[in-house]
Amino acid sequence: MKYVRLLGAILLLAGCKSSVKSKYDSWSEYMGGPDRNHYSTLAQVDTSNVQQLKIAWTYDAPDSGQMQMNPVMVNGVVYGVSAALKVFALDAATGRELWLYKDSLASNGTCRGVAYWEDGNDKRIFVSVASNLIALNAADGKPILTFGESGKVDLHTGLPDAAKDKYINSTTPGTIYKNLIIMPVRVAEDAGAAPGYVRAFDVRTGKLVWTFHTIPQPGERGYDTWPKETYRNLNVGAVNNWAGTAVDVKTGTIFIPLGSAAPDFYGANRKGANLYANCLLALNADNGTYKWHFQMMHHDLWDRDPPAPPNLITVTKSGKQIDAVAQVTKQGYTFVLDRNTGASLFPVNEVAALPSKLTGEEAWPTQPVPELPKPFARQITGLTENDISPFANNKAELKKLFLAADKRPLAPPDTSNVLLLPGYDGGAEYGGAAADPYKGILYVNANEMAWFLKMETAEQAAKKEQEKRNGLARNAAGGLKSPGEQIYTAHCATCHGADREGKAASGYPNLTAVAQKLNLQTALQIVSNGKGKMPGVSGISKEEKQTLVDFLFGVEKKEAVSKDLAKVPPDKYLHTGYPKFLDDKGLPAITPPWGTLTAINLNTGQQLWQSVLGITPGLPNQDTNPTGCENYGGPIVTENGLLFIAATKDGMFRAFNKYTGKLLWQTKLPAASFATPAMYSVNGKQFIVMACGGEKLGTPKGNKVIAFALP
Repeated sequence: MKYVRLLGAILLLAGCKSSVKSKYDSWSEYMGGPDRNHYSTLAQVDTSNVQQLKIAWTYDAPDSGQMQMNPVMVNGVVYGVSAALKVFALDAATGRELWLYKDSLASNGTCRGVAYWEDGNDKRIFVSVASNLIALNAADGKPILTFGESGKVDLHTGLPDAAKDKYINSTTPGTIYKNLIIMPVRVAEDAGAAPGYVRAFDVRTGKLVWTFHTIPQPGERGYDTWPKETYRNLNVGAVNNWAGTAVDVKTGTIFIPLGSAAPDFYGANRKGANLYANCLLALNADNGTYKWHFQMMHHDLWDRDPPAPPNLITVTKSGKQIDAVAQVTKQGYTFVLDRNTGASLFPVNEVAALPSKLTGEEAWPTQPVPELPKPFARQITGLTENDISPFANNKAELKKLFLAADKRPLAPPDTSNVLLLPGYDGGAEYGGAAADPYKGILYVNANEMAWFLKMETAEQAAKKEQEKRNGLARNAAGGLKSPGEQIYTAHCATCHGADREGKAASGYPNLTAVAQKLNLQTALQIVSNGKGKMPGVSGISKEEKQTLVDFLFGVEKKEAVSKDLAKVPPDKYLHTGYPKFLDDKGLPAITPPWGTLTAINLNTGQQLWQSVLGITPGLPNQDTNPTGCENYGGPIVTENGLLFIAATKDGMFRAFNKYTGKLLWQTKLPAASFATPAMYSVNGKQFIVMACGGEKLGTPKGNKVIAFALP
């Protein structure tokens, strides 16, 4: 290990020379800049004094809970978003609140930050709340009423009429290019989801400027990779960019990682390779015209959508500098492509994949796997029963589950358990990778968590539902359960628990205080259309969905429950949920490390070092032999040798030597920060700022935005 770290240091110090370099001394855009490299040339804090970092200021957000936002700093002002989607502006030197904006539709939700645009004295902040893109005056936080309709643009704009009432929002800031904002969107993940068309809006007027059909229409490239008429959105949708984009401002090219087609796990209604699902897509940013694409998974059946924006970097191959784009994935792969052509800079093999046993499904016969770089996260290949966690008390039970599951690489979904490693969340996650843009070094944190994938027939699901309903109706007749509680028990209790307190270890949130987090309209929209991994509730009427929401909000009308709520869904097979492979203590059931941090030299494809990321309190020898832990949120890296990262379930903030991976400093945060920090300088002082909201992975809630600096 010492040799590997020494080699890494030598290679990094050698680096590669570039004739033109950006300053990288501000943080005015999401993830640090349009190249999304989380990179800074600020040098006041270095390897010799990083241990002296102290909290410089703290801002108490007006609400508490998960904040995934990466702050931006422009003209001495920090802009961010609270857990309840309130937009704030802070004095970057002191943390003093300058203004606070709350939209009428704002409620607790996921928002990873804001976008900033200016032209002379016209300075604007763009944020997404529910299905609206909102423009605010950066000076006072007031809506700019000349943008869209009274300051808002409905993100359904430009979608087919069939999608007008379907779930859509945006959790990641739009990308500013000239006078355009190009918007990422999140849609549902089940049958009939809205299509994820990429659209650009005028930053001044809000008018739609261009649209790219991610599910191609007749005459468009890729139309033949779907069944005919799929674009009409009858029972297939998504192919959306939810993770955000990167833009090369010199060439006017926007790089868009596109997600899976919906429904995610059963593709009988979407036979074919399914372009542009699971692609890195390059478009002309001015007009949305096609440049190239690279598909990272064909006919995805595992929800392997790229989880983060790509990194725009320069690498050296055979003595020649190449402008490249690197995309990290949930699978733990890194695809490194020529930025101008989309050609891979390392060999990519089409590896034979397994056929599906599910009726009507036609799994794609091969899948692309890069020879280099090697995966930065463990793969299911080679995992054996000897890899059951040494900390588990129920090893026999775990071994039985492990041996019964299908562990073959690229095993397709089935009615028995398939074990996924990396799991649904990766591998890499929304925090993305940091990069030295000129030396071609990528830094990525990863989860090492196995999950189960299982399907059931629609008939099985309907039968189970009817059995529940029959029993619940009998209970209702005896006055034991209200109608809403019956619906909750049948549809929600499996994930969120009979007591509505959730299952933190598996990522299912507590619903006991949902009325304090959401408004009725937003809750009904989530129940109907789903959000993130949660599918919409199917098989019940609109009225029954309202009854469910009323129950959760404590305003339910006590009426008789329907005795026939179970209806056969449109697909032959349904996904049964997202269970993690956990031991009796709720810890990962496989051997550590459970979280890692890896430096990859993209010039050669070789890993420079890999370090364990995080600790698991309560387990032995964490100081000398840490286990690592789950992590969400990315690193930032400096030119002068530092890598900073929070992200971990253990609630720590850490600094590493970027050349060797050695831990240099760490401190406990008031709440876990599942977000990427920001770095900037104001009044000659260097600050590192992050959101500490906790809540994810069952961690305590927080409401702090914290800035660190030298004394």
